[in-house]
Amino acid sequence: MTDIRRKPRHRRRRTAVAVGVPLALTAAGTFAYGTDLGLFGADAQASASAATAAPAWATATADGFASVDALGQKGTYGGRDGKTVTVKTLADLEKYATAAEPYVIVVAATINMNPVGKEIKVASDKTIVGSGTSGQIVGGGFFLGTGVHNVIIRNLTIRDAYQGIWNDKDHDFDAIQMDGAHHVWIDHNDLRHMADGLIDSRKDTTYLTVSWNKLSQENKAFGIGWTENVTADITIHHNWIRETEQRNPSTDNVAHAHLYNNFLEDVAGTDIKSSYGNYSRGRTNMILENSYFQGLTNPVIRDATATLVQRGNVLSGTTGRNESGGTGAAWDPKKYYTYTLDKAADVPALLKAGVGPRGSIGTTAATTATTKAAAATTLTVAADGSGQYRTVQAAVNAVPANNPSRVVISVKPGTYRELVKVPSNKPHVTIQGSGASRKDTTIIYNNASGTPKPDGSGTYGTGGSATVAVEADDFQARNLTISNDFDEGAHQDIAGQAVALRTAADKVFLDGVIVSGDQDTLLVDTASKDKLGRVYMTNSYVIGNVDFIFGRATAVIDKSVITLKKRWNGTSAGYVTAPSTVAGRKGILIANSTVNGDVSDRTFYLGRPWHAGGDAALDPQTTVRNTTMSAAIRTTPWTDMSGFSWKDDRFAEYMNKGAGAATGSTSTDRPLLTDAQAANQEVADWLGDWTPSA
Repeated sequence: MTDIRRKPRHRRRRTAVAVGVPLALTAAGTFAYGTDLGLFGADAQASASAATAAPAWATATADGFASVDALGQKGTYGGRDGKTVTVKTLADLEKYATAAEPYVIVVAATINMNPVGKEIKVASDKTIVGSGTSGQIVGGGFFLGTGVHNVIIRNLTIRDAYQGIWNDKDHDFDAIQMDGAHHVWIDHNDLRHMADGLIDSRKDTTYLTVSWNKLSQENKAFGIGWTENVTADITIHHNWIRETEQRNPSTDNVAHAHLYNNFLEDVAGTDIKSSYGNYSRGRTNMILENSYFQGLTNPVIRDATATLVQRGNVLSGTTGRNESGGTGAAWDPKKYYTYTLDKAADVPALLKAGVGPRGSIGTTAATTATTKAAAATTLTVAADGSGQYRTVQAAVNAVPANNPSRVVISVKPGTYRELVKVPSNKPHVTIQGSGASRKDTTIIYNNASGTPKPDGSGTYGTGGSATVAVEADDFQARNLTISNDFDEGAHQDIAGQAVALRTAADKVFLDGVIVSGDQDTLLVDTASKDKLGRVYMTNSYVIGNVDFIFGRATAVIDKSVITLKKRWNGTSAGYVTAPSTVAGRKGILIANSTVNGDVSDRTFYLGRPWHAGGDAALDPQTTVRNTTMSAAIRTTPWTDMSGFSWKDDRFAEYMNKGAGAATGSTSTDRPLLTDAQAANQEVADWLGDWTPSA
């Protein structure tokens, strides 16, 4: 946005921080943050014995080697085919985890192991998953013995079996130990402070995928081996291994070890010092790709008998050995499964925002059981003609008016240069990339405010420039990129306002997407000034430079990465948000996220008030909380706009971190929420009675 849309200021005075009113939710739950991104119900049942219908996330299946059909097992899907139970006691957890039949076991409380160090012997065909951040196992963990298979352990915190001896030889207490198991998926857990190690994969355990976990505060993070055989196949990706001394992992005699997009961090000035990072031992054949090593001693080492192939890794502040080589047979992970690499430089921010248990609002499993939606209709799009439609818009056009249930438009990998509009009479539409990564499917165009319309009827305005325009309620976008690549340098004759995605609807769910542009990237609007428009974005990226998250919607950017970019001429200067919130409503909330980019220090504002059309009655709001910000953010992060003072509106921060975060106490130039105020500015307060779900 440029200031041409702003009118003279008003003289309304108010306090710098407005305290919202919390809206009740039916239950506390969770939001999963992985390949499926569904809901975990919390407190769903009165007792563990009552079965419930499996929620959408219970059908999730693993990626990596855990997805490979082998040893009589077709991938890894856990207890999908069994009943769903919720447990809050050790007795119930052990009862269902050790049962012969399949179960989805939702852990909805902190469960203390008795005695300390107890490891529950998990049987085959189980999904053990935490309910939000409430699923915690304290003082013990899980054991998967010989032949145990098809097990998923997700969204749990497993912690604190530590017995006071750092390199403890007497207490073999692990978070998860596997001896001869196969087809296991360990995903989105927080594992820390155990007595011996966090994960042990031993005695030919194979077809294992370990993904999106945080492993920390431990002498031994992740040990693999205890065998003379060279048969195991293991995938380890998107894990944050932080403040651990050794076995990060140590990989001994593994036939195929594929490690990618992991973040290994040794924090300076602490008592814990790494002795080594990734270690290819014995006759292991390891491929190590696009990982990030920060501050480690001996970041990558191998035995003379092992093979280690490195590609695209980043080493920052490391010392000592960084090795590769060996004579093992070359192999390609893509011959076994599909995967897409994130850039190594993006890994720290991506993992800090995304690993570990995902906690957010949710619904009860009982509610899920009684309000099942109709099965979704799926339409396929492929530019090469292998789908039902060649363009996304053609598939949207095929959705019947006033459709009563969800229609999923599955878009095959490729670049789709087109304009897409989902009109208001086509609700419940999902546009979803079918590739392994959100980068595989891209919808892109290059209109801007001032671009002539092809029919000669004038030029586009800012909102009309959107590559994708959503006017229908209950819209979802997943696993794709939406971009506007307008060339400002080549078109200085017109404004630089070029929208990638415009939403003008309620209950818009953006999940695992990239929204990319320069100025005015993401317009979160409402259908009209008097209508509510809620937007929830998670596990996503927003990229831009000027007012690139803007509008009057009630919008949440949660667990995402906001990437600042330079302007077309190479200069660093910009504004992250420009809310135009209606008085009495919530504006833009950035929570649990990361703000960074390749720009100069102290050049970007967090926001400024957009009084669209000079409307003095508007009450713009941006809150940024629990977010890591780089030094690109100005020390006075809010600024005026078109004569309207930001101090007359609602701009505040709370509990942010990083070089760009506030230091000291609140001030008139940088207001900070009190704890009491922050309690009323949570994600749930923004979304009210809406529970985003797959």
